[in-house]
Amino acid sequence: MPRVKRGSNRRERRQKVLRLAKGFRATKSKLYRSAKESVDRALSYAYRDRRTRKRDFRRLWIIRIGAAARTNGMSYSTFIAGLTKANVGLNRKQLSELAIHDAAAFAELVGVSKQALAG
Repeated sequence: MPRVKRGSNRRERRQKVLRLAKGFRATKSKLYRSAKESVDRALSYAYRDRRTRKRDFRRLWIIRIGAAARTNGMSYSTFIAGLTKANVGLNRKQLSELAIHDAAAFAELVGVSKQALAG
């Protein structure tokens, strides 16, 4: 069986890993084996946390909406239930932005929610 010399392929594959490890400290950015371990771990954390970020933001929006709804005399769950009943198609991100930047418009939405629940 002929001997395979894989000079450029191996070098390119290793350089790709070392480029991904740029900015890591000490051995983790210089030596292939430890760089590969660090890059694999970093990529798995990045994959996981792209999903976690969505959860964290939704939680933040809900906290903001709940606080603004309570200042208008309503709980979060009843506020959302009223909006659903009134067929208001705003998502939680938009509602939290309204709660922060336009309190009057949010108070109007609370009124819409209360009307929908009452009638």
